[in-house]
Amino acid sequence: MTIPNLLTMLRIILTPVLVWLLLNGRLNTALAVFFIAGLTDALDGLFARVLQQKSRLGAYLDPFADKLLLVSSFVLLGQIGLIPCWLAAIAVGRDVIIVVGLMALIFQHVSVEIQPLLLSKLTTLFQLMSILAALSSSLVPVPAWCYEMLFATTALFSIGSGVQYVRKGISLYERHRLQHHCH
Repeated sequence: MTIPNLLTMLRIILTPVLVWLLLNGRLNTALAVFFIAGLTDALDGLFARVLQQKSRLGAYLDPFADKLLLVSSFVLLGQIGLIPCWLAAIAVGRDVIIVVGLMALIFQHVSVEIQPLLLSKLTTLFQLMSILAALSSSLVPVPAWCYEMLFATTALFSIGSGVQYVRKGISLYERHRLQHHCH
């Protein structure tokens, strides 16, 4: 087990802790746990590059850990009213579409390499910032328009990267179909 994969596993383990804290209204502790989980996300990628410990397991485990953490956070923060329900629906809907599309490609025996797109990395950054802003809203007074701008930007990035993944999935499927139709 590599250091990056251990950090990713820690993020997976922290997610149910975060869920429990949110369900019990312990927002300040949830903020600390989310911050640590977000830190593991930054560090696993850094260590994978610096220590040259990129692995096939990590390529699948890291996006799974991200989805688990972000989807859980958006659902619960939307439910308790710290993030608008429309933003939670967009963020979760994007991930559902990506996962269903990936499963459909795998079912069709299309070779898929898990490689996050730049727009997707920016989406993850804005999603993390939105969740951190929501969790810290009781500690740091910020004008409502700042939240509205952040949430709108997060929604636009989420939609844009979702569309980009759908287009990439269709392109992979078409290429696969043409290759196997010609044989």
